[in-house]
Amino acid sequence: MAKQEELGTLQEAELPEAQSFPELSAAGSELIYKLYDRPPLVESVFVAVQHVLAAFVGIVTPPLIISTSLGLDPANSSFIISMSLLASGICTFIQCKTFGPVGSGLLSLQGTSFAFLGAILGVASTAIDAGRTPEQALALIFGVCFFGAFANVLLSRFLHLLSKIVTPIVSGTLVMLIGLSLLKTGITSMAGGTVALQNGTFANAQNILLGGGVFLIVIVLTLAKNQYIRMGAIAIGLLAGYIVSALLGMVNFGIFSQLPLISVPVPFRYGMSFDFSALIPFLILYPLTAIESVGDMTATSAVSKEPIKGPVYIRRIKAGVLADGLNSSLAALLNTFPITTFSQNTGVIQMTGVGSRYVGFFVAGILALLGLLPIVSGAFQSIPQPVLGGATTVMFGSIAVAGVKIIASENLDRRATIIIAVSLALGLGVVFVPELFNNQPAIIKNMFGSATSTGGLTAILLSWLLPQPSTADSTESLTE
Repeated sequence: MAKQEELGTLQEAELPEAQSFPELSAAGSELIYKLYDRPPLVESVFVAVQHVLAAFVGIVTPPLIISTSLGLDPANSSFIISMSLLASGICTFIQCKTFGPVGSGLLSLQGTSFAFLGAILGVASTAIDAGRTPEQALALIFGVCFFGAFANVLLSRFLHLLSKIVTPIVSGTLVMLIGLSLLKTGITSMAGGTVALQNGTFANAQNILLGGGVFLIVIVLTLAKNQYIRMGAIAIGLLAGYIVSALLGMVNFGIFSQLPLISVPVPFRYGMSFDFSALIPFLILYPLTAIESVGDMTATSAVSKEPIKGPVYIRRIKAGVLADGLNSSLAALLNTFPITTFSQNTGVIQMTGVGSRYVGFFVAGILALLGLLPIVSGAFQSIPQPVLGGATTVMFGSIAVAGVKIIASENLDRRATIIIAVSLALGLGVVFVPELFNNQPAIIKNMFGSATSTGGLTAILLSWLLPQPSTADSTESLTE
């Protein structure tokens, strides 16, 4: 009774995305094992492996891109990628198991978030331009990620306010900016990356054909009718590109000789520093990922035949977002990047008919084990840049399209159009013309150097300041 009274202040209709999945709850696949069932060991491991395969590339790609952009040596790059897998395993266990008010108790995977990639690269670039070493830049990144994560810890108690602050127009614009701003990184990698720029091989025939080939493979497989092939399109594209590049002599197998047998977790390995101006984009992005997590956990609840409204649902959502925040802080302590709830596992639950949270414990164990084996991170680290770029460019474009879908769900009156147009113009403007901040102090570069910080702040401020249109204006805009 006390729990119901505590939850009574938060109405399920006020949660973003709370009612967005009726088709999943009504027409999802028949469950073989429900949330609290315990499947046999062999079946649990088999399903867990499918979850890991669906999420693996998404977990390791952000740290791989960041490590490459920072120019880290193989040992440090491998360590950070390994810690991303280890953190994903530990955080998945926390999310599935629940500890007091922390964790949704659903079969929800945790992994490194793409949403923060642009902001992290912006902070890293500004730090290095200011004379810091890559290791010092990492210390700053982990510092702002650690403290920024407490935004989600706080917001988990006030989820009903999120939909008022971050409207679909704001969140859709932000997601678009994330995807569009990352396309430059993807295309640069497809043409050979920064190393190719330095040695004169950038965009040569070999790089373009290899990157373009992977790009086309991913597109074709994404259009396949088989669900397993669609889900594995990125992984298959990477594997095909890796094999071809190895035959062409482009894979540096010497990386493996530089790696230890086991990756030993070392909290605070790079230290931790802080700059409030660098924190700004993260304070915008954490609430955005909280909204996405609400949607992901609602979908997971639906396909698991669990409530998607009412006190049980609300408690799980609040606990899940709280876990997202605390897990991101834990990830920073382990020398990796913000963690969020993944959506890939929802499709696996539908296909396998297994919604048991106990499968999540096996997923967590597999991810943690892979994180302790540097050879796994070394394999991804040795992927040539054109191969990585060919696969990630499709992913980044898909992120932008997801933003378009969010925006398209709303009525685009003049006010909404102005918010989107101005936010995109300013957000992408600082990406296209980074020289704007050449003569500005570091605090300005940190605050406005990324598309998400400039465009996100613009969208939030305009959404707050611009008056709502009158009924007549709304009717006129719909009939034009």
